[in-house]
Amino acid sequence: MPEAQQEKDKRSTRRFALRLPVSVRYGENGQEREAQTRDVSARGVCFYLESAIQAGSGVDFTLTLPPEITLTESIRVRCRGRVLRVEGGPVNGKMAVAAVIDEYEFLADS
Repeated sequence: MPEAQQEKDKRSTRRFALRLPVSVRYGENGQEREAQTRDVSARGVCFYLESAIQAGSGVDFTLTLPPEITLTESIRVRCRGRVLRVEGGPVNGKMAVAAVIDEYEFLADS
Protein backbone atom coordinates (compact mmCIF):
# COMPACT_ATOMS: atom_id res chain seq x y z
CA MET A 1 0.00 0.00 0.00
CA PRO A 2 1.41 3.45 -0.89
CA GLU A 3 2.69 5.52 2.04
CA ALA A 4 0.13 8.30 1.43
CA GLN A 5 -2.70 5.77 1.60
CA GLN A 6 -1.34 4.31 4.85
CA GLU A 7 -1.17 7.80 6.38
CA LYS A 8 -4.73 8.54 5.28
CA ASP A 9 -5.95 5.29 6.84
CA LYS A 10 -4.55 6.34 10.26
CA ARG A 11 -6.90 9.30 10.35
CA SER A 12 -10.06 8.42 12.20
CA THR A 13 -11.74 11.82 12.04
CA ARG A 14 -12.48 14.15 9.16
CA ARG A 15 -10.14 17.09 8.64
CA PHE A 16 -11.44 20.51 7.66
CA ALA A 17 -9.27 22.92 5.69
CA LEU A 18 -9.67 25.97 7.93
CA ARG A 19 -7.37 28.98 8.00
CA LEU A 20 -7.75 30.24 11.57
CA PRO A 21 -5.42 32.35 13.69
CA VAL A 22 -3.93 30.35 16.55
CA SER A 23 -1.71 31.32 19.46
CA VAL A 24 0.85 28.57 20.14
CA ARG A 25 2.89 28.17 23.36
CA TYR A 26 5.75 25.68 23.57
CA GLY A 27 9.33 25.15 24.67
CA GLU A 28 11.03 25.21 28.04
CA ASN A 29 10.33 28.90 28.60
CA GLY A 30 6.78 28.71 27.23
CA GLN A 31 7.42 31.06 24.33
CA GLU A 32 4.25 32.12 22.55
CA ARG A 33 3.98 32.49 18.78
CA GLU A 34 1.17 33.48 16.46
CA ALA A 35 0.37 30.95 13.74
CA GLN A 36 -2.34 29.96 11.27
CA THR A 37 -4.05 26.60 10.98
CA ARG A 38 -3.88 24.57 7.79
CA ASP A 39 -6.54 22.10 8.87
CA VAL A 40 -8.46 21.12 11.98
CA SER A 41 -10.15 17.92 13.15
CA ALA A 42 -11.81 16.81 16.38
CA ARG A 43 -8.54 15.17 17.49
CA GLY A 44 -5.84 17.36 16.05
CA VAL A 45 -4.66 20.39 14.18
CA CYS A 46 -2.01 21.30 11.64
CA PHE A 47 -0.64 24.82 11.72
CA TYR A 48 2.16 26.83 10.12
CA LEU A 49 4.86 27.98 12.53
CA GLU A 50 7.90 30.15 11.81
CA SER A 51 10.25 28.61 14.39
CA ALA A 52 11.45 25.06 14.92
CA ILE A 53 9.66 22.62 17.20
CA GLN A 54 10.48 18.94 17.76
CA ALA A 55 8.13 15.99 17.23
CA GLY A 56 7.05 14.70 20.63
CA SER A 57 7.15 18.16 22.23
CA GLY A 58 4.26 19.35 24.36
CA VAL A 59 2.31 22.26 22.93
CA ASP A 60 -0.53 24.50 24.13
CA PHE A 61 -2.58 26.50 21.67
CA THR A 62 -5.67 28.67 21.63
CA LEU A 63 -7.82 29.15 18.57
CA THR A 64 -11.09 30.92 17.89
CA LEU A 65 -13.84 29.10 16.06
CA PRO A 66 -15.79 31.66 14.00
CA PRO A 67 -19.60 31.95 13.82
CA GLU A 68 -19.59 30.24 10.41
CA ILE A 69 -18.47 27.06 12.19
CA THR A 70 -20.24 27.33 15.56
CA LEU A 71 -23.51 28.68 14.09
CA THR A 72 -23.65 31.01 17.11
CA GLU A 73 -20.97 33.44 18.30
CA SER A 74 -17.21 32.95 18.08
CA ILE A 75 -15.86 30.46 20.61
CA ARG A 76 -12.28 30.38 21.91
CA VAL A 77 -10.84 26.94 22.62
CA ARG A 78 -7.63 26.31 24.59
CA CYS A 79 -5.97 23.00 23.77
CA ARG A 80 -3.07 21.02 25.18
CA GLY A 81 -1.40 18.37 23.07
CA ARG A 82 1.81 17.14 21.55
CA VAL A 83 3.54 17.48 18.22
CA LEU A 84 3.20 14.38 16.04
CA ARG A 85 5.32 15.55 13.13
CA VAL A 86 6.88 18.54 11.45
CA GLU A 87 6.42 18.39 7.72
CA GLY A 88 9.23 18.96 5.27
CA GLY A 89 10.90 22.25 4.64
CA PRO A 90 9.41 25.63 5.29
CA VAL A 91 6.53 26.91 3.15
CA ASN A 92 6.77 30.67 2.81
CA GLY A 93 9.27 30.58 5.68
CA LYS A 94 7.02 28.44 7.89
CA MET A 95 6.96 24.77 8.92
CA ALA A 96 3.75 22.68 8.91
CA VAL A 97 3.30 21.25 12.42
CA ALA A 98 0.78 18.47 13.08
CA ALA A 99 -0.34 18.11 16.70
CA VAL A 100 -2.76 15.81 18.49
CA ILE A 101 -5.20 17.33 20.99
CA ASP A 102 -5.02 15.59 24.39
CA GLU A 103 -7.13 18.09 26.38
CA TYR A 104 -9.26 21.12 25.56
CA GLU A 105 -11.47 23.66 27.27
CA PHE A 106 -13.85 26.30 26.02
CA LEU A 107 -12.95 29.76 27.29
CA ALA A 108 -15.48 32.29 28.54
CA ASP A 109 -15.69 35.63 26.77
CA SER A 110 -13.45 38.22 28.38
